[in-house]
Amino acid sequence: MTNALAALEFPSIGHLVEWEGLFLKGTPFEVNKVVILMWLSAIIVFMLFWVGGRSAKLVPAGVQNIVESTVEFVRKDIILQTIGPQGMAWTPFLTTLFFFILICNIWEVIPGIQFPVNARMALPFFMAMLVWVLYNYVGIKSQGFGKYFKSVVIPPGVPKLLLPLVALIEFISTFFVRPFSLMVRLFANMLAGHLLLVTFAVLTSALFTKTFLAVILPLPFAMLVLVTGFEILVAVLQAFIFTILTAVYIGGAMNPEH
Repeated sequence: MTNALAALEFPSIGHLVEWEGLFLKGTPFEVNKVVILMWLSAIIVFMLFWVGGRSAKLVPAGVQNIVESTVEFVRKDIILQTIGPQGMAWTPFLTTLFFFILICNIWEVIPGIQFPVNARMALPFFMAMLVWVLYNYVGIKSQGFGKYFKSVVIPPGVPKLLLPLVALIEFISTFFVRPFSLMVRLFANMLAGHLLLVTFAVLTSALFTKTFLAVILPLPFAMLVLVTGFEILVAVLQAFIFTILTAVYIGGAMNPEH
């Protein structure tokens, strides 16, 4: 019994998310497996668009079908619903963003890798700051600095008595809370899913012994399978949420009345 319980020892969170550097160790440019997965994700996105568009057919199939279906989804269900027809110019960026986040997330369920790139804070932080710069740039370009700043901090119809408080809340929300929530939502969901998968994987492995605990092996194994399927759904959902919120922020900067 003591040996069986010892087998149920779980690795620390630090051990699960810290991957040792492979190149340029100890420098600001250190390359570890997470960085390599990020590079691979970017290459896969490029290859998807290249393969899907190099020999386009009237009736799409294979990679072309996947790419065209996703582009159509981004156009109809994200851009038209949040920005409107004038937002079609953002289709390449938003489609690329969706694919990139999805592939970075889906590494979590790939055997031999099993780690979502967005479970590390750096990439969600970078993407959130990129979105922050973009929607503020769009707002200033579309409205001018003064008008954009006024539209952000002074919503129409606010009573004068509440205006200072509302202006402060809107300022903090637009310039600080939005990028922070984008970053934390993606990071926290992917990290939590990774920890769940590790938990049930360790349970299944530990109980796969010739002890009395082996009788409950099917339960953690079944949960591992269910959680894996659930995490695939979460990977897609988080990519969608990040992309649609990006579109909402860009649309709001372009059309402050909305």
